[in-house]
Amino acid sequence: MFNKKEERIVSPNAMNQFGQGTVINGDVTTEGDIRIDGKITGTLTSKAKVVLGANGVVEGDIVCVNAYIDGRVSGNLEVSELLILSKSSHITGDLKIKKLVVEEGAKFNGKCSMGMSVNRNQSLDQPMAKPKATTAAL
Repeated sequence: MFNKKEERIVSPNAMNQFGQGTVINGDVTTEGDIRIDGKITGTLTSKAKVVLGANGVVEGDIVCVNAYIDGRVSGNLEVSELLILSKSSHITGDLKIKKLVVEEGAKFNGKCSMGMSVNRNQSLDQPMAKPKATTAAL
């Protein structure tokens, strides 16, 4: 009875949330979704979705599958699927993305590489592979 090892199951769909007023200095890594309404200084890595609230600030890189940015990011974003920049977002850094939605009013200062699948093993400083040339009949 007392000798059994307790097994803990970690759900990859777990939702993590840092509320307004929370300040994290250091890298954050998660398997699940994460919402930030506070401030993170460091790299944020998620194998799922990142939501940055209107008062949220990330001073560092973000690497994830999907992202909805409503706040401020000073760093590079590497999003392997869909990045949505809301009208109140302010990004200073380079984007490596597959798909992008930009609402009117969003602010973005940096370079953008998009269209190809992002390879997570590729560093943020390496350019994404160029797509093969295609021709279309009009």
